[in-house]
Amino acid sequence: MTKHRLFWPAAVLAALLLANVAFTPDFFAVRIKDGHLYGSLIDILHFGAPLILVALGMTLVIATGGIDLSVGSTVAIAGALACLHISESADPGGVGTVLTAAGLALLVALVLGSVNGFLVSRVGVQPIIATLILMVAGRGVAQLVTDGQIITVTSGPFQLIGGGYWLTVPFAVVLAAAMVLLTALLTRSTALGMLLESVGGNPVASRLVGIRAQRLIALVYVFSAVCAAVAGLMISSNVSAADGNNAGLWIELDAILAVVIGGTSLAGGRFSLGGTVLGALVIQTLATTIYTIGVPPETTLVFKAVVVIAVCLVQSPKFRAKLSHRRRSGAGRGSRSESAAPANLEVGR
Repeated sequence: MTKHRLFWPAAVLAALLLANVAFTPDFFAVRIKDGHLYGSLIDILHFGAPLILVALGMTLVIATGGIDLSVGSTVAIAGALACLHISESADPGGVGTVLTAAGLALLVALVLGSVNGFLVSRVGVQPIIATLILMVAGRGVAQLVTDGQIITVTSGPFQLIGGGYWLTVPFAVVLAAAMVLLTALLTRSTALGMLLESVGGNPVASRLVGIRAQRLIALVYVFSAVCAAVAGLMISSNVSAADGNNAGLWIELDAILAVVIGGTSLAGGRFSLGGTVLGALVIQTLATTIYTIGVPPETTLVFKAVVVIAVCLVQSPKFRAKLSHRRRSGAGRGSRSESAAPANLEVGR
């Protein structure tokens, strides 16, 4: 069991959940109030849905050997555009207005993802540089859209995306689950996943066997931007406002951590969507645990970094192999010294 790629992320997630019980005895309690599910576990899924989506797109990008640092800016731009359109509309509460706002955000995300994909696949710019450009410029674009202000909206249909419920479950959770399921079907039920792993594992060999690597690389950056845009709609909808400066701030780092915790190598090649979901839930559960145990705000980031390092070390096969080797070596030296003692005693006699 310990050799399965999902064992350690699942074990860490279970440990964090159990640790919360010591501080909150009813942590696992799930209640129904006004026809909606409430509880700490529901909150973790609810607030972790945007991170799951961003990490989902990041997984496929990393599988091709790339990286996408611009997802945080895409989150901010998508939320800003949607809220700006709704606030300036004559009917902010209309379903058509909300659908148009969401479509506008997704369309801009397609353009941003295409720019990243073009720079990486066609121009040959290194992924970290290409996406770093949009990471910096995109945050400025979001500020221009909002005019440096926080745009607030009052729209029931828009609030459904990130703060509403559907069949007693938060709609954001349903939307994230649907995206994960669709991605899993496309990458595991077709040859797409194998082609992505081939491009990330050995791009030269992939090109020689006829795989159109450039199109696949461009496609994953577009998909990553779309996932970030949907996450941006969730975040802005949940608070009914758009903040171009703080929305999605540093979410790209949490997404990369979620992918790594889930067992996907940053070098590219094989990837695990299930591991990514577990990694995102680990990070969100860790954030919940920090607030539950009362860690001082000024040490929150340090505490989070220490726990993430411990998680990465625990699931590292090389680290575990070194630990077991040292234990065996120590036990071997102890047994040899015990067996040598009687012999030395006999010599003395």
